[in-house]
Amino acid sequence: MRVFVSVGLAALFLFASISSALAAPDEERERVELAGVILDEIMQIPETGIPFNLLANAAGIAVIPNVLKVGLVVGGRFGRGVLVLRNEQGGWSNPVFISLTGGSFGWQIGAQSTDVILVFKSERSIAGILTGKFTLGADAAVAAGPVGRNMSGAVDTTLRAEIYSYSRSRGLFAGVSLEGSVLQIDTEANGAYYGSGYRSARSVIDGSVGRETPEVARLKAKLAHYVPR
Repeated sequence: MRVFVSVGLAALFLFASISSALAAPDEERERVELAGVILDEIMQIPETGIPFNLLANAAGIAVIPNVLKVGLVVGGRFGRGVLVLRNEQGGWSNPVFISLTGGSFGWQIGAQSTDVILVFKSERSIAGILTGKFTLGADAAVAAGPVGRNMSGAVDTTLRAEIYSYSRSRGLFAGVSLEGSVLQIDTEANGAYYGSGYRSARSVIDGSVGRETPEVARLKAKLAHYVPR
């Protein structure tokens, strides 16, 4: 059994290492661009998308493309994406680069790539991620998110999680359980994209970043369209 556990964890760590080593110089730009593409595709799902009311009250949204799930007795997931937060004016911050890692134990084998979306409802959950690293379900309550536009009126009164999680794979989109997964600020990506003085999440979202690239402008425009103030 210990051999299977070691092999499963080794496979996950190997993927993470290879992914980092092979990252193109413009990997951060592609992450921002792909986040906007995924948001477009998800919002075009009429009956099984994220409820509008949930989005309208969101304190932040994370989009993590191509999260790889691998399993060999021990399962794991790994992915990199971006997080955007509402600012004091009701608009959206520059994207902060993040990573998602997690594991599970049980008889499983195989690999799958999915897109993950996290909707942050509370200020507490936002404060948690800004510290640099926190665990979903332990540091902030997380639940598989509701789907369907007609559920929008029930979201605030019946669902109490601080973060709602979604996953899309092979054209299917639904709430997914991510308890135990770790979200972490990708300080190296922040520094590579914005400059060495902007490695922390707070330095990115405080509005002092001197550049707004075309892909950031497009992502903010899409957020303003789909998630109005």
